[in-house]
Amino acid sequence: MNKDRMPVKKLLTLIAASASVFLSTPAMAAPVGATPEAQARGLILIPLTLSKLEDLYFGTIIPSNLSGVVTVPADGTAPFASGGVTLVSSDPAFRARFAGAGSAGQQVIVTATNPVSLANGLGDTVTVLALTLDGAPVRTIDPTRAFFFNVGGVLLVNANQPEGVYEAEFDVTASYL
Repeated sequence: MNKDRMPVKKLLTLIAASASVFLSTPAMAAPVGATPEAQARGLILIPLTLSKLEDLYFGTIIPSNLSGVVTVPADGTAPFASGGVTLVSSDPAFRARFAGAGSAGQQVIVTATNPVSLANGLGDTVTVLALTLDGAPVRTIDPTRAFFFNVGGVLLVNANQPEGVYEAEFDVTASYL
């Protein structure tokens, strides 16, 4: 027998072992991109501005020995009094008006925070029962970049309320949605 020749059985074993090494090695898959391609984006908005055009004014009120309520509607309808108070027609109540600016087509939410009470500086107060908006709190900024809203309120005047100018500040905010 020739020493240089490998027996067939050993040769077949070597071929089988080599084949199993190549077959058990995982194939590298070709990279695949998303279809369509993924994108990254962001929306940059101009900062909101908000300006007071007019303060909320409950008018001149005459109290009596009964408490009463003064209502100033935010929608622009006529203010009215109920219970034991009377509004003086020569000094009418009116709603607060606000103007804002921002990025056209975007939505904002507006809020008005109740001041709880108005004070005359001498320790006397009247209670603000509510502040109201002229519609939904969500507004869409128009193509001219503006939005507008009004604030009304409901004021409780106590029986025999002392005279004086009663006032307080209240917060109004606008935020992008």
